Amino acid sequence: MSGSWVAVTGATGFIGRVLLQSLISEGWKVKALTRRPRVGDEVTQWIEGDLDNHQALRNLVEGVSAVVHCAGQVRGSSLEDFIHTNVDGTGNLVRASIEQSSPPRFLLISSLAARQPELSWYAASKRMAEQLVIDHSQRMPYAVFRPTAVYGPGDKEMSPLFRATRRGLLPMVGQSGMRFGLLHVNDLVAAITCWLSTKNPVQGVYELDDGTPGGYNSQSVAVIAQEVWKRPVHCIFFPASLVWLVATINLWSARLLRYSPMLTPGKVRELQHPNWICDITPLTQALPGWRPSVRLRDALPQAV
Repeated sequence: MSGSWVAVTGATGFIGRVLLQSLISEGWKVKALTRRPRVGDEVTQWIEGDLDNHQALRNLVEGVSAVVHCAGQVRGSSLEDFIHTNVDGTGNLVRASIEQSSPPRFLLISSLAARQPELSWYAASKRMAEQLVIDHSQRMPYAVFRPTAVYGPGDKEMSPLFRATRRGLLPMVGQSGMRFGLLHVNDLVAAITCWLSTKNPVQGVYELDDGTPGGYNSQSVAVIAQEVWKRPVHCIFFPASLVWLVATINLWSARLLRYSPMLTPGKVRELQHPNWICDITPLTQALPGWRPSVRLRDALPQAV
C-alpha cells in the first residue's frame, strides 16, 4: 500500500516526527494535522487545525487509506483536561473517518497506562478513547497500540532519567521490585508502518515493549548504565510521602496558576505501579514482519 495517503495526528510531537520521516522514506504520502501554518510538498500535506476543528479533520481524512492517531494530552490538572483532547478529540476524528464513503483503517496510539484506568486521569482518558474506537469497529477497521514508556532522541520524558545515569544516579519512584517495559521510538514506528503495510487490516488491542524477558527493574537499568558509561550508577528511591506531597502541591499550584502539570498524584500512582511489563506475542503473531530490534544497552548513548 506504499504510495497511498496516510493521515497523521501528533506529527509534530516526539513520536509523530519520527513516524513522519519513516513514512516518507518508505514511499507513503502524508496528510498531517498542524496548529500553525507549515509548507508542504508533493508527499506531505499539512492541514491547519486541531482535534476540535471538524472541517480540518474532514480535510485530513479525505482520500486517505489509513489514519494514525498519535496526538494526545499527557499533562492536566483535572479529568476534564484529559477527556477534552484524548476522548472528545478522538471522537471527532473517528466521526470524520466514518463519514467517508470508504472509511480508512484507523490506528490509535494509546498507552499501556490504559490497562489500569483507575490509576490516573490520563490512564482513564486513554481507556475511554480506546473504547470509543472499539465501539465504531463495525464501521471501520481499527487497531489500538498500547506502548510502554517510549524513549529515543528527542524524547523529553525519559531522557532526563537517562542523563542522570551518566552522572552516576538513577532516581526512582516506587519499590525496587517493580518491573517495567521500555520501547525505543524506532521500534514503535516500525510496528506502525508494518501495520499500515498489511493487505488485510490487523485489528485488536496490542501491547508493545522491546521484548526483554521479564522487563526491566531499577537494578537492571543501573547495571546497563554502568556498562555503557563505565562508572558506578546508584539507584536513589525518593520517599513515597515526599513524592506525594510534591505532587499534591504541584496539582493545586497548577490549578491556581493555570498551567498543565506533569507530576500529579495520579502520575505518582502510575510510577508506583509494580507491573508495567507487556506481552508482545499477540502483536508479533499478528504482524510477522515486526519484532523489536533496539535494546536499551545499544540505544542509551543516543537517548541522552
